[in-house]
Amino acid sequence: MTVNGRPQAPLMTNTHADRVKEVARLAGRPSRLRRREFLAEGPQAVREALRLHLTRHEAGQDGVVVDVYATADALERHTDIADLAGQDGAPAVRLVTADVLAAMSSTVTPQGFVAVCRFVDVPLDAVLAAAPRLVAVLVEVRDPGNAGTIIRAADSAGADAVILTGASVDPYNPKTVRSTVGSLFHLPLVLGVDLEGLMDGLRHAGITVLAADGYGSTSLDDLQDASAQRRFATLRTPQEGEEGDPAGAGDACAVRLEDAGAWLFGNEAQGLSADVTAAADARVAVPIYGSAESLNVGTAATVCLYASARAQRRR
Repeated sequence: MTVNGRPQAPLMTNTHADRVKEVARLAGRPSRLRRREFLAEGPQAVREALRLHLTRHEAGQDGVVVDVYATADALERHTDIADLAGQDGAPAVRLVTADVLAAMSSTVTPQGFVAVCRFVDVPLDAVLAAAPRLVAVLVEVRDPGNAGTIIRAADSAGADAVILTGASVDPYNPKTVRSTVGSLFHLPLVLGVDLEGLMDGLRHAGITVLAADGYGSTSLDDLQDASAQRRFATLRTPQEGEEGDPAGAGDACAVRLEDAGAWLFGNEAQGLSADVTAAADARVAVPIYGSAESLNVGTAATVCLYASARAQRRR
């Protein structure tokens, strides 16, 4: 019997079998687009894919995971994944040899698990209708590792969605999926949006648009300081005869980190275009205190998203 309590399928040992080849082809974009399926590799990605699959199954929705392949040793090491795979509604786990798993995988050293998953992206309208508070927008971000890092950072910061413009990297690229470390299955993902239409939609939803720009005229430090001052002003008791503007807290910029916001992160080489930064409500620079020329877009995104997340949670 399998871990699902179903009849045990024969151990897969043929690295040249058609099924093995079909799984391996998902490392290529044409096959992914044709089938609307992608690979999740390694225990963490497969674990989170199964959790989302079971959550959707319990809600009466279509599942995410089509097939799971694992070596016997991997299942023994990760009993929690075996438990997830044994629940009602989970797909059957097919046992394979290490050689077969390697033939399926896009990595040089696979970690014992490969899952075939359905695309998980959602329409932009569905995200905006949910009144998001924090959104990360990837504008022509081309590097799979950077895209995955931003998705993971957005997940960690509690963002409500990640949106990728049409010229950005395919988030179902195996390198991107691996670099999200399972976060791809945690928050809504919107793909292929038109930037102009997106900006209109964000503003219609009352969301401030912030462009992360190393040459921006607004410092992230200043926005954080202003947010802290406003919070302090609401907590302290005004002194008799005190003058000033507690509500504004001396903030010369109308942008407030504690308000619903969407951060725009640009291409690794060119950054954001002048047209994009001009359309944003503010061009925000992350200050560099040392001698580095600039920040990697994934690192900058992490700093910006956490700044907004902290301000929103302390408002």
